[in-house]
Amino acid sequence: MIEQKVQKRILAFLEEVGAYSVKLIAANRAGAPDILACIGGKFVGIEVKRPGKEATPLQLHHLQRIKEAGGVAFVAHGVDEVRERLIKAGLI
Repeated sequence: MIEQKVQKRILAFLEEVGAYSVKLIAANRAGAPDILACIGGKFVGIEVKRPGKEATPLQLHHLQRIKEAGGVAFVAHGVDEVRERLIKAGLI
């Protein structure tokens, strides 16, 4: 499955759970997460990868910065991973 389809499915899921979310097409910062969301007042950054692919060191760095700032950030390969992470974070 191509990454765009994974992103589309994740965005639809986020809409279902009442999140405000945006997909970044072009960011002023290389390595910024693909999807930014706000769920229950919490900032969420999601780096989307197609199955079998991993995030780059720069992408992981940005996810870590979000965590250090108090947000929730992770790499996801599909909707199930997003659901699991948001449940674990107590956001859904």
